[in-house]
Amino acid sequence: MSKTLFDIVSDFPYHEEEPALFAESLKPYHAFKVQGINATLGYIPNTLVRSIPWPKEHWLIDSSGAVILMTPPDNATSTRTKIVQDAINRMIEAGYRDILKGWRNERFPVYGPGGDVVLEIERSASALFGIVTSGVQMLCYVEDKKDGIRLWIAKRSRQKQTYPGMLDCTAAGALSVGESPRSAMILEATEEASIEREIIETGMRFVGSISYFHVKGSSIAVGKQDASTAVLLPEVEYLYELKLDEGVVPRPKDSEVEGFRLWNVDQVLDALGSGMFKPNSAVVVIDFFIRHGIVTSETEPAYNEIIERLHRRLPFPTAHWST
Repeated sequence: MSKTLFDIVSDFPYHEEEPALFAESLKPYHAFKVQGINATLGYIPNTLVRSIPWPKEHWLIDSSGAVILMTPPDNATSTRTKIVQDAINRMIEAGYRDILKGWRNERFPVYGPGGDVVLEIERSASALFGIVTSGVQMLCYVEDKKDGIRLWIAKRSRQKQTYPGMLDCTAAGALSVGESPRSAMILEATEEASIEREIIETGMRFVGSISYFHVKGSSIAVGKQDASTAVLLPEVEYLYELKLDEGVVPRPKDSEVEGFRLWNVDQVLDALGSGMFKPNSAVVVIDFFIRHGIVTSETEPAYNEIIERLHRRLPFPTAHWST
């Protein structure tokens, strides 16, 4: 069944419109908190909470349904990071083997309300804690009077651990600890698409950010059991675009991308409706179409609702980058 653009951006109930449904949807999860910080930092599936021990010297599972990381005596980010890493090790022992399959030795920062890093978490385990993750994405395009806008669309390698063989933006990547969006985007574009650095630095434009709530999967494999709770993926993406001359062709440089193809607008819309795009790339493409006047209030009945869901007020602290 074909997806509408509204379907693509509406994975999770929107709190401002459906607060009761939003609250109901969170019942299968424990809020992830840190003692002394007045904010929810993520959501951990109840099935996972029940799967491993949470040592009382470091963790409190309270009656409100929260898993609370107790503040260590030194109040250090590194100590909190180690306590969380110990919990991740117990998850692996309990059967969450996908953590090891996707292990990258990259850490995501978890921010507090003031923008300070509270702790860091291994990228491959971040989804199990439901924390806000950040990334960068760029769409390269060509434009002429005859064919209009055409997009350089990447096809992910079939060997990728996540979303193998699906369609993607021209270049994209996660924003790890210590990276700025612009430097991360330049690195990804040179490594994934073999675009010359000079072309990127002179032509790449920052066009804003989107924030959204994605739900991944209907189950979590734990050993031979099947826990029927999806993981929650709140994300912030910093967006860039680059208009290329006809003779500039992105080419795979590493094992991340199988190939690139120049798609016209109708082809991209058909692929979106068919579910061929990686979810967090699909929303970036929709934002591009809105920004360039391809999707408008005249052509899309849910235009305003789509924009709202591409710029959600996430119920977590997030970082604020100047790019």
